[in-house]
Amino acid sequence: MAGQAGRGQRPSLTGTRIRERRTALGLRQSDLAGDVGISASYLNLIEHNKRRIGGKLLLDLARALKVEPARLTEGMDATLSDMLLAAARETARTFGPAAETARIDELAGRFPGWTGLIAEQQKRIAALEAAVEGLQDRLGHDPVLAGSMHEVLSTVAAIRSTSDILVREPDLEANWRGRFHRNLHEEAERLSASATALLAHFEGQGSRKEALSTPLELVEAAFEVAGYHFPAIEAGGTEAIAGLLAQMPELEDEAARALAARHLARYAADAARLPLAPFLEAAAAADYAPGALVGLAGGDVALLLRRLATLPRGGAQAVPDFGLAICDASGALVYRRRINAFSIPRYGSGCPLWPLYRALARPMVPDQALLEMPGGMRFQAWAVAQPIGPSGFGAAPVSEATMLLRALPEEADEAGEVALAVGPGCELCPRTDCAARRVESSFT
Repeated sequence: MAGQAGRGQRPSLTGTRIRERRTALGLRQSDLAGDVGISASYLNLIEHNKRRIGGKLLLDLARALKVEPARLTEGMDATLSDMLLAAARETARTFGPAAETARIDELAGRFPGWTGLIAEQQKRIAALEAAVEGLQDRLGHDPVLAGSMHEVLSTVAAIRSTSDILVREPDLEANWRGRFHRNLHEEAERLSASATALLAHFEGQGSRKEALSTPLELVEAAFEVAGYHFPAIEAGGTEAIAGLLAQMPELEDEAARALAARHLARYAADAARLPLAPFLEAAAAADYAPGALVGLAGGDVALLLRRLATLPRGGAQAVPDFGLAICDASGALVYRRRINAFSIPRYGSGCPLWPLYRALARPMVPDQALLEMPGGMRFQAWAVAQPIGPSGFGAAPVSEATMLLRALPEEADEAGEVALAVGPGCELCPRTDCAARRVESSFT
């Protein structure tokens, strides 16, 4: 089948990662080959991405290299990749030819320190640009600034008028001259007070963290620290929310705390409907496959997808790493849990081919698809669009789409299923023949 041929030809950098890790540890190729029980020539083919590996050999190599197997198969974090691609795109627009974006994964493997530095610089640049845009918007729409500037200009005009009279009329009577001097002094004090108030307004605004971080970003940072799992809510329900918010120093902004409270309230409602202990046991027995667990959620597919994304990792149960994306009916992402090697953008929308958006066209109809990112990683995706909130006759429908993601091992064979070629979004996607492309990529 054409799909299978395409799959066999897809790029894999597992060998490159094995070679870079071996080199970093100072191991000779023959020593590593002997440690895992293969020939040096076969390891050489693996390291040059001419042989695909998996199963026991992959585990043996990971053990010998003292690294998790996922680090050899999944590549670098999707967020790091996004930052590097964004840096390359902006540099190409300003200074000319783009960097070798096809070798980003190799760059991260060879020079992780420099890669991290570039990513942090790009993050800082983006934050500063957002701050500048915010200041520009405030200059045009801030009512306090508009009122203060009107006050300053009015006071300056009064001072100028009074000074002009004093200069042009040298023979003014003493009492009139005294009045004008008094007016000039009062207007100068008024100008000083207006300027001081304006400066205090800007200083107060500049100290707020939301100038560089949106409420969505602050909530995401707090939830990532918790691993998107909250044992206190699992045990105590909604009563534990206030205590959790008090333990999240990232949420100093009132808007971020309100947003976090809404997400935690939904978490508590989900946990009440699907209690952790029996659900975790059933999920493990079904290998965490949503299709086998729909009955537990009473047919509420979105609830099931959200609940799978909040299961605790690192315990006795080998819970897989799940990613989650939720968007409203406009396609704007309102919640995300990132997963390695799959880019879920923080701003704007992702790839229009994602099942997340496809589900919006078929409300209440669960969707499932095998996805392949440009780097070759494959993901199983489950999605559904459902109404949220109260509804009634004549009420405008309010819908929300939810998509759960699970990475597949490179050697996994989904019974001949043809993968859907998707990307991180048009500007960062290298696919040149995509019919859904909205704008041209900077790297095509």
